[in-house]
Amino acid sequence: MHAANLVNDLQTRTILSALDSQQLKRLLGHAKEQRLLAGELLFSQGTAAEHFYVLREGTVQIRVPAINGPALDVQTLGADDVIGWSWLIPPYQWTFEARAQTDSTLLVFDGKAILQECEQDPALGYALMKIFAALMSRRLHAARRKLMDSWAPPGWA
Repeated sequence: MHAANLVNDLQTRTILSALDSQQLKRLLGHAKEQRLLAGELLFSQGTAAEHFYVLREGTVQIRVPAINGPALDVQTLGADDVIGWSWLIPPYQWTFEARAQTDSTLLVFDGKAILQECEQDPALGYALMKIFAALMSRRLHAARRKLMDSWAPPGWA
């Protein structure tokens, strides 16, 4: 896809819409496309977080792995959803795991390179921090809801 089309898609369809076109072009300079097959792991909890992703096609399940038994499915993400915030905050390790539910296409953004861009341009860093703080809040809220639904007996408040 052409860069101008990608900028337009990111500005109109994703949480990155708060960024201006120049900022998005800078981010896209650190992006590449990746394909995942259904069932393939995108990242696992506790491993190094060096990227974030924009899901272009397909579905990806965000999960909390269990010590014993099956993982807890937190959210199913689809086209234009942003995946990953752990690249932005030390210790730069994934908090959840992500697995493709269907064959999927993603834009992969190099978090280390983008962090360097943020050091050079604090306005970009602040804008990204606001965007990803909101994403963290939504993801953690979804995990909390799922945990309560899964582990609380009926009628538990």
